[in-house]
Amino acid sequence: MSFARVRALVVVGVLAVAAVVFVIVALVQDSQGGATSGAGCPEGAPMVDTRLPDDPAEVTVKVFNGTNTTGLADSVTTEFKNRRFTVQKPAESKTKYKGVAEIRYGPDAVGKAQLLRAYFLAQSKMSYNAKRKGAVIDIVIGNEFRQLATTTEVNQSLVEVGEPTVPPGACLKKSDDDS
Repeated sequence: MSFARVRALVVVGVLAVAAVVFVIVALVQDSQGGATSGAGCPEGAPMVDTRLPDDPAEVTVKVFNGTNTTGLADSVTTEFKNRRFTVQKPAESKTKYKGVAEIRYGPDAVGKAQLLRAYFLAQSKMSYNAKRKGAVIDIVIGNEFRQLATTTEVNQSLVEVGEPTVPPGACLKKSDDDS
C-alpha cells in the first residue's frame, strides 16, 4: 500500500471518529430534550393541544349572535355545518360585538381555534381562557361580519397566521404521535 493511500485512510478515519464524537456530544449536551413534551412545566399549568385538526368534523362550534340581525347565528351555524364542522344549537349573545367575530376557546382547542380563525381571514379576536373545560369553541358573530371565507381563502389564511402557539402560562400537551 502506498504512503498516499495510507495517509488518505488515516484522514478519513480521523474525520469519521471526529464526526461520531461531535454527534454524541451534541446529543448529550442538548438542552431542548423536554421543551415540546411538557417537561419542566410549572405545577398546575394547563396543557394545551396545538394540533390543527385533519378533519373539520373534529371541531365543535357554538355560534352566538352578537348583532341585532335576526337569524345570523342560525345562518352561520348552517354554513359551518355545510363545511362538515360539528355544531351545537346557536344562541343569542348577552352582549353585542362590534368586530367581525370573537373566538372563545380553552386549552383543549388551541389548534382548532386557529383553524376557525382562518374562516374569518384572521380578522377575529382570539379569546383564550385557561380555565375553560372541553373542546367546544364559542364564536360570537359581530356587526362587521359579512361571510365565511372560501376554501382557498381559508388555506391562504392558514399560511398567513402560521402554526398555533402555546398561550402564555400554558404547556404543550404531549400528543399520541410523540410516544
